[in-house]
Amino acid sequence: MPCRANILITELFDTELIGEGALPSYEHAHRHLVQENCEAVPHRATVYAQLVESKKMWSWNKLFPIRVQTKRGEQVIVPPSELERCPGAPSVCDIQLNQVSPTDFTVLSNVLPMFSVDFSKQVSSSAACHSRQFDPLASGQAQVVLSWWDIEMDPEGKIKCTMAPFWAHTDPQELQWRDHWMQCVYFLPQEEPVTQGSAVCLVAHHDDYCVWYSLQRTSPEKNGRVHALRPVCDCQAHLLWNRPRFGEINDQERTDQYVQALRTVLKPDSVCLCVSDGSLLCMLVHHLGAEQVFTIESSAASHRLMKKIFKANHLEDKINVVEKRPELLTSADLEGKKVSVLLGEPFFATSLLPWHNLYFWYVRTAVDQHLGPGAVVMPQAASLHAVVVEFRDLWRVRSPCGDCEGFDVHIMDDMIKHALDFRESKEAEPHPLWEYPCRSLSEPQQILTFDFQQPVPPQLLHAEGSIKLRRPGRSHGAVLWMEYHLTPDSTVSTGLLKPADDKEDCCWNPHCKQAVYFFSTTLDPRASLGSPQTVSYVVEFHPRTGDVTMDFTLSDALGNGH
Repeated sequence: MPCRANILITELFDTELIGEGALPSYEHAHRHLVQENCEAVPHRATVYAQLVESKKMWSWNKLFPIRVQTKRGEQVIVPPSELERCPGAPSVCDIQLNQVSPTDFTVLSNVLPMFSVDFSKQVSSSAACHSRQFDPLASGQAQVVLSWWDIEMDPEGKIKCTMAPFWAHTDPQELQWRDHWMQCVYFLPQEEPVTQGSAVCLVAHHDDYCVWYSLQRTSPEKNGRVHALRPVCDCQAHLLWNRPRFGEINDQERTDQYVQALRTVLKPDSVCLCVSDGSLLCMLVHHLGAEQVFTIESSAASHRLMKKIFKANHLEDKINVVEKRPELLTSADLEGKKVSVLLGEPFFATSLLPWHNLYFWYVRTAVDQHLGPGAVVMPQAASLHAVVVEFRDLWRVRSPCGDCEGFDVHIMDDMIKHALDFRESKEAEPHPLWEYPCRSLSEPQQILTFDFQQPVPPQLLHAEGSIKLRRPGRSHGAVLWMEYHLTPDSTVSTGLLKPADDKEDCCWNPHCKQAVYFFSTTLDPRASLGSPQTVSYVVEFHPRTGDVTMDFTLSDALGNGH
């Protein structure tokens, strides 16, 4: 540059504001690239926080006691003390906070402005903390900090962009939907009681890339605790279980459903082999009276975590952990016994799309030689389901921009379309749909079934047919999910939790991501709505790779319309 600039224009922000390196980037720019009295666009950012109590959100971070009803009375699976003391994962939990029901949390503070960054002045990336004293609005357990930011684009603050959720927005009718910048959920290292009327201090800490929060009785300047250490998981559970997985394990209704199904298949002489990553299923089986329980943990870290949990529950000598890949299992690993009950949730940490947990079927095939005559496999089968939906907002992630604020960005639209057409336009992508409201335009339809009673077949599984659209609307895509049939009378859904309703939004399993296959022709807002009648599909499961390929065709006035 021949001279220093007097205007600094950037977009360096993420949901956490500073997570993409905004502070060191601005710090460098002010030192080396811009004039002292330059103007930055945006001009200023402010981070806000609100302290809440929320059993739902707290269940994403801690392992709760799990109750199991047995013939010997109630048994309780308790977390190890290491898990209870652990502050949790250091990464922020970013979600669409507008989709969390206000009934799922109790507000303990007003919205507090925690700190601001003036981008037109010298910025520091050094660690810092900012405290705000407040009187709690109610008594309760301080567990979670909800946080977001806004930016003022100009020095006068006339043009403002805010990430505030609807209850903190100055004009909820003008709420903008975004998927890159959302809201943050931070978990306090430990829950702490607060009393209405007794002042406490909420402290926002940050280094050059991360923000975290602590609750203190007096301001850190007074008590000398200026820089609390950034929370880092030291129990390993937060490294192996993500937040939805914590929520899934803590779901007592889900646990009860597995317990009820297990009662129908277990016998006093059952020899059980459990196959799922970091699963408590083996503990349920033991408490329900199985004679011997083996569980496969293919990773050393998962093995260590499960050992800690077993020890905390005095089960270290009751459950046999086999640390190896299922296909390497030997008769000696099972002490020469044949398996009478093969169990899985199924859950595997590497799964991204719903059908990736069909890995359980491959495990069942690999251990076939270790199954005794008449062995029971649970789940006994699985099925792939689909429904056609109209999204309230998620369609925007695939919609062309066209003209944006007077700028023609068709070149970028075409580039993205060509890239998608290369492969991704024919693929489904994972989304946690509880965060993205949609309504069904068809009835749910079963597409494929997978029989776990038998090994994986050599030939591909093929399904083709059509889905009739029963409600008017813009068909943005098909949502696909798996259902696992534990027994003939018990099914666990990873997708829809109740029948689709004409008026209400779909209700999705909050612990799992569903697969979304977008119909490209209906994503362009310039396209006429038409009156589609059916969606034709071809879906294939390829046993050699475990992949599911698909093609959906929307039959409407727009023509071909994949």
